[in-house]
Amino acid sequence: KDIQPLTTFRNHSVQMMRQLRKTKRPIVLTVNGKPEAVVQDAAAYQRLLDIAARADAREGIRQGLEDAAKGRTRPAGKVFEEFRAQRGIPR
Repeated sequence: KDIQPLTTFRNHSVQMMRQLRKTKRPIVLTVNGKPEAVVQDAAAYQRLLDIAARADAREGIRQGLEDAAKGRTRPAGKVFEEFRAQRGIPR
């Protein structure tokens, strides 16, 4: 039920939209038997985006902590001092 030809979706879109809202599962649409697109309801898609954003933030924090642990960081004051000097910005 979660894999359908695109023509079936086109011909029965109202029923398919009901299925999306009811199951909260995406539908894979095929063309000539090959997957071409995924359709899901807006709330499920937003949840997916939220999960991805949290995972991305966690990965960024993990990388930052790893850099700090391996000594691949510099004090912010020193970075800003160099930045100002390179661009002729007075203190």
